[in-house]
Amino acid sequence: MTSRRRRTRTSLTSVLVVLALAVGGYALHTAGIIAPDAEAAPATTSAPTGTDAPTIETEPGAPGTTRASRTDAPSANDADAATAATARAELAALPVKGKAPATGYDRVGDFGTAWLDVDRNGCDTRNDVLARDLSAITRQGACRVLTGTLVSPYTGATIGFVRGERTSTLVQIDHVVALENAWRTGAQQLSQRERESLANDPANLFAVDQHSNAQKRSGDAATWLPADKSFRCTYIEHQVAVKTKYRLWVAPAEHDAMARILRTC
Repeated sequence: MTSRRRRTRTSLTSVLVVLALAVGGYALHTAGIIAPDAEAAPATTSAPTGTDAPTIETEPGAPGTTRASRTDAPSANDADAATAATARAELAALPVKGKAPATGYDRVGDFGTAWLDVDRNGCDTRNDVLARDLSAITRQGACRVLTGTLVSPYTGATIGFVRGERTSTLVQIDHVVALENAWRTGAQQLSQRERESLANDPANLFAVDQHSNAQKRSGDAATWLPADKSFRCTYIEHQVAVKTKYRLWVAPAEHDAMARILRTC
């Protein structure tokens, strides 16, 4: 076979192979076996950025509850707010002036013996207050409180009360408006009966721990407040109510201290 003939045959064979590959490729593409590059599955990429980026959200917790946002707020809250508003109004109406001298002050002579039975229920005031403020009490007879448990409103401390010469004084009865303070802010002008009523008025009395009562002495709101801050509103509200009831006045510093507390109530 000549060289020219071999070249011709080789060229023809090459053309036939190319045609065969083209026809086969077209058939596979038509059948969908080979996908074009534009439709190939994209490679995995990082999460898109911008506004379309996915966000991870945690389940929201319970919203903070405030008195303003609650539709089922206990009526006690409304009562507390009303009491504080009344105290603020009463304080605004109380005369403000300096304290009178304590000259002539006599606890027993001016306010009666501790403790009287001014409500004539057969029990003296101390036992009435112990029965009111202590829990799990035991009595001797109808009045005499022998044991009980006090949570002191001034500190929050729990005290076991046992009547006895050495133990009774662990729980004492505090005059919210101290009697000497009352004497110096208008009680001198009251009748003996009114002063005895003030000294035995349940609204002016709390069973408290010995330390707080000794620490307070005759202090007013400017010089002493309960250590338990959560009780200060109640404490000041009682002071204002007592001073209003018995037509007493407040000293300037005392007034300012009361107003400061009541603004938080």
